[in-house]
Amino acid sequence: MTDSQSNAPGAYVPPKVWRWESESGGRFAHINRPIAGATHEKELPIGKHPLQLYSLATPNGVKVTVMLEELLALGEKEAEYDAWLINIQEGDQFSSGFVAINPNSKIPALLDRSTSPPLRVFESGAILMHLAEKFGHFLPNTPIERAETLSWLFWQMGSAPFLGGGFGHFYAYAPEKWEYPINRFAMEVKRQLDVLDRRLSEHRYLAGDEYTIADIATYPWYGAMALGRLYEAAEFLDVESYSHVRRWASEIKERPAVKRGQRVNRTFGNEETRVPERHQASDLD
Repeated sequence: MTDSQSNAPGAYVPPKVWRWESESGGRFAHINRPIAGATHEKELPIGKHPLQLYSLATPNGVKVTVMLEELLALGEKEAEYDAWLINIQEGDQFSSGFVAINPNSKIPALLDRSTSPPLRVFESGAILMHLAEKFGHFLPNTPIERAETLSWLFWQMGSAPFLGGGFGHFYAYAPEKWEYPINRFAMEVKRQLDVLDRRLSEHRYLAGDEYTIADIATYPWYGAMALGRLYEAAEFLDVESYSHVRRWASEIKERPAVKRGQRVNRTFGNEETRVPERHQASDLD
């Protein structure tokens, strides 16, 4: 930016010290704040199963419910779980009970009560790794395949904020449409889709021939985008052009466990797809 541009009439001039003086606007303004910690006292409910999940069916939440349903489909009975709804629009993530499991106040959060004492796991990628190692599925043991899986898992964890908090916010949720951030993040999201498309042009799944936690983590974000399910931006981003990502996403969406996992903690969409809480397999029947 030139000096003349930076001093243009109406241009924002950052203060010497930023202070939180008002809501920033947009759909999630009322729950955004520059401090951490609990806002109110409330204990989390505990169900009968060893695994207690506190979540919402956003892409990050779907990763974990799909993983759990995939494990159950393999016959891992100890993967039975209670999925409790955390309504982020109502600020449930700032309760004292939730903050005790995830000090970052973001869904999903998992309490594994099969250990003594129970252990907490937060951040979706960490939860996927915990479950994969606990049950011995979806994370290869051989060094090359394991490294490839973890590389793509962490690629997703590092990349998705540009898709969600970047592009998604400015394109779909910001109070006004600003050309610069929309263009900046659209360019990055298209670059990311191209990274995936090139990889998937040569391999069935991200880590190779085997379906892994890298696919489970990436599908709810980039698979949904490739299938036109995020931010009503399919035409804007020309997702039809990423044929290999669409092939991969179309295959994954037909998995029975994926279909089941996407319904858990869901409070939006068609009524028949909504299962706000899940405490037994029959809740999804």
